Amino acid sequence: MFETDISVLTAVGRLLLGGAFVFAGLRNTANTKLLSGMMTARGVPQAHLVLWAGIILQIVAGLMLVVGFHAAYAAAALIVFLIAGTLMFNNFWDHQGPDRASRINGVVSNVALAGSFLMVIATGG
Repeated sequence: MFETDISVLTAVGRLLLGGAFVFAGLRNTANTKLLSGMMTARGVPQAHLVLWAGIILQIVAGLMLVVGFHAAYAAAALIVFLIAGTLMFNNFWDHQGPDRASRINGVVSNVALAGSFLMVIATGG
């Protein structure tokens, strides 16, 4: 049943996956002071510059994924972004209780997203 709709499913999947990163990147532009402060507190050098590089990567790679332009490269770039973001913002090992659980959930979500990106890479987008 799904094999006949594979191109539609792939396009919708790319839209949802890439679109989420475009949305998050655009949303992050409104929170740069808070986010760069959090990154500075975690010891990230040049936090403001690193933050803007991440925002640009989210938006550009997300759009590339949505339109299917070098989708495998976009997916690989977003895996790198997820690894860096997970280490910067989901440091569950430094927290206890509900905050720790929330950060662990963030790690699990990012691992699932990385799995999705690996499937994009494996199928060529």
